[in-house]
Amino acid sequence: MDERQLRILRELGELGSVTAVAEALLVTPSAISQQLRLLQRAIPVPLTERQGRRLVLTDAGQALAGAAIEVETALARARHAVEGFVERPEGEVSVAAFHSAAAAFFPPLIGALSGPGKPVPRLADEDVPQEDFPRLTREYDIVLAHRLDHAPPWPRTVAATTLLREPLDVAMPADHPLAAKRRVTPRDVADEPWITVHDGFPVLAVIEAVAAAAGRRLDLAHRINEFAVVAEVVAAGGGIALMPRWTVRPHPALVLRPLSGVQARRHIDALYRPERTARSAVRTVLTELRRAARDIQREDPA
Repeated sequence: MDERQLRILRELGELGSVTAVAEALLVTPSAISQQLRLLQRAIPVPLTERQGRRLVLTDAGQALAGAAIEVETALARARHAVEGFVERPEGEVSVAAFHSAAAAFFPPLIGALSGPGKPVPRLADEDVPQEDFPRLTREYDIVLAHRLDHAPPWPRTVAATTLLREPLDVAMPADHPLAAKRRVTPRDVADEPWITVHDGFPVLAVIEAVAAAAGRRLDLAHRINEFAVVAEVVAAGGGIALMPRWTVRPHPALVLRPLSGVQARRHIDALYRPERTARSAVRTVLTELRRAARDIQREDPA
């Protein structure tokens, strides 16, 4: 039995005929009769009987119709509870992000959501290969993920809001000979030792594109995912690296130079399951993430 069948039984007891129930519920009499037959199959005793041309409830039917009132009342309370939860502006919203996005987005998010009547962010860092980001939406309301500009879109199991399309520049010590150039090409940087990410992370595909454009293999001297560590290694003379233009804190000993000849840009996307945005609190957090993204990009002097 289901809620609709119980309601039909209750209405039959009150209105006295299948036709009247059909008119009240805006369906056909045959649809009402079909639902009554389906309900009867689940009950071992008759629920209705004929009295002349009328179909009336038996004692068992009246008992079940009375219980149907309690069921509808409980379901109404449940719906009101859910509606209250969905529309409540406050409440916890879990957000995960890879490291550089976390450093850029988490502080303004905390600042924007401080105070009463606002969502409570629960933040976590998740540094995973690109293909694993959609799975994280099972655990978190919102996941900040990155992919290259020309990479395939995220699977249809998740919704995605692009926050930034961020250039990836070549980071080098400020006194490096290439620092005098306004832009560098794959041939300029092909003979340098490189610091890059582990396999499976988007930046590596740009490194491979640089090698292809230069027509030679690159010296991948170090594998480090955390850009703050990469910056220190570059500053110490350990090599050059691709680094995001906006979401990594500037290092005083480094300069960033745009890379010509290859597509060197990543998307920072907010991934989420569409049903999560039914909650007002989740929608508020997405709005604040978009606002933070505009502020991050606005700070670029270029």
